[in-house]
Amino acid sequence: MMTRKDAVAVLAEGRNGAISVGAMQAIMAWHAAGQGTADHLDALGCMGSASSLGLGIALARPQHKVIVLDGDGCLLMQLGSLVTVAAQAPTNFYHFIFENGRYETSGNQALPGYGRFDLCHLAAAAGYRRAVSVDDASALRRLLPEILASPGPVLIRLGIAPDEPVTPWPKVTMSEQIGALRARFLGDPVVAEAK
Repeated sequence: MMTRKDAVAVLAEGRNGAISVGAMQAIMAWHAAGQGTADHLDALGCMGSASSLGLGIALARPQHKVIVLDGDGCLLMQLGSLVTVAAQAPTNFYHFIFENGRYETSGNQALPGYGRFDLCHLAAAAGYRRAVSVDDASALRRLLPEILASPGPVLIRLGIAPDEPVTPWPKVTMSEQIGALRARFLGDPVVAEAK
């Protein structure tokens, strides 16, 4: 198994201008790797929604690759999103699942049924074009260019070692990030919300 930090380092190296959407514990590691500012959205306060947010962005911006940094617990919260993504079949959608068998954000509880389900099989059964399982950072580094060159939707299960929950959360709000993405891609700055 690899660490979350090692997996994120490989993804940051290979991002190559892709728009990113982060969920829960992946958010802090992504920000620590310097990736959480431009063309990025944190799925905060809506556990399980990263893939749906990423899908919307992928459909709206088909010329840009979209990478979703999701957790196994997050995905299980809204497992039906696999079917929705597969039905829309965005060729620019890459769904990375950090699998460690824990709900780290809410206290490191074990996932129910962990070890009995297979996220790659679930994605394939839902209709994803491809599903890949990677447990080693060097294998991820070797496979990533080919994965991102292939048409999506692709689910990439990353076997990572459990670690302690990371806090504090980023200081930028989801509203601010959405405003930045709108301004960048639509030239339409959102009026700041009244405080």
